[in-house]
Amino acid sequence: MSPFVPRRIYTGQRDFTMCVSRYLLYVGFALVPMAIICIVSNILLLFPEMTYHFLLDGHVTREATWATGLWASGFLVLLGANAFIKRSRTRGFVAARTQMFGVALYSCLGLLAASTCCVVSATGLAQGPLCLYNSSSGLTWGVPLKPVPNRHAGYLYNQSMWSGICLRPESVVEWNVVLFSMMGICSAVQAVLCGLNILNSLVGLVLGQGIRP
Repeated sequence: MSPFVPRRIYTGQRDFTMCVSRYLLYVGFALVPMAIICIVSNILLLFPEMTYHFLLDGHVTREATWATGLWASGFLVLLGANAFIKRSRTRGFVAARTQMFGVALYSCLGLLAASTCCVVSATGLAQGPLCLYNSSSGLTWGVPLKPVPNRHAGYLYNQSMWSGICLRPESVVEWNVVLFSMMGICSAVQAVLCGLNILNSLVGLVLGQGIRP
């Protein structure tokens, strides 16, 4: 056997671990702006018409008050992103494997948090906003645009319902559609990246990281 084979194997392994480290670093940096978008979007959802009165009176869409954009796709994902960036520079055989195990746990946490935010955002988007509207009993606060079986599939499929039904807050339908859509898309991408990062960290556990990216 050629004496150069072990060196080629080592070099190939080293190149592969560089890919593991770089992916970890890129994921960490990619998650940060999406987490910020989710945080800002959720905050804005709590203040339709840019006023706090609706929040104090309890007239804010239920899914917005759950604040998954703040604590799930926001804080928890930022926590994971910080860990990914720091651990991408870990050196040493034993240290790298220990850190990769931590990365796998943070990735699972990020996947769960982002998935939660994505589901809540999709629900809030499908159900429609809480608003003041004319019902058979007069002006009422409720969710008039949510899908009704055997009647209509919801306002998302009928834009004629976007105006004229919700009286207050003003333009709340467009407000919720844009912000819940942004939260849903960003959290879905976060979930995909964290899911792929679980696989990446498992590769790091097997191969280790002996060098910096």
